[in-house]
Amino acid sequence: MDRIAEMKKLNLNYSKIPYKTKNWDLSKVLVQGEGPLDAKVMFIGQAPGRNEDVERRPFIGTSGKFLTQLMTLAGIDRKSVYICSVVQFFPPLNRMPTDEEIELCKEFLFKQIDIVNPKLVVLLGALASKTVANVEKVGTNHGTIIEKEGRTYFISMHPAAAVRIRTKIPVMEKDFKKLRTVVKKIL
Repeated sequence: MDRIAEMKKLNLNYSKIPYKTKNWDLSKVLVQGEGPLDAKVMFIGQAPGRNEDVERRPFIGTSGKFLTQLMTLAGIDRKSVYICSVVQFFPPLNRMPTDEEIELCKEFLFKQIDIVNPKLVVLLGALASKTVANVEKVGTNHGTIIEKEGRTYFISMHPAAAVRIRTKIPVMEKDFKKLRTVVKKIL
């Protein structure tokens, strides 16, 4: 099966979770990943926000615009990467997804990673870093590279954190300047 068919089947099954899960508290709208299925770089965030839920596209709100600026700083064209979230359904009031919700969605995320098979995965924030690479503290690990199971991961803060706490903007900019060097070496 080709990547397009695999991803289409995966997203169809993923979109059915709200209807199969008792006490589902997230949006019933799947905000599936976006980008080329043969992307060399993949970005993973936490969960969609309200704008993403309405538009059904990842990272299009304020933090998404900031992420696009950071990608430019890193020499990355947003259209060349695959972007998604650990949980791809909007949590009410933009709350943190629960452990149960993460567990329900995690297998779909890992299948997406397998289908895209990127050389580099950029993990944005604590939830993505912990879920995918088992990194607990983004505050002390941002800007670092992890090699795990034949894949390279780059840890950074979530753009929403910098949008809320402006003092984090220069920290993220420094991370993405470092990411520029990583991208040149890997790709």
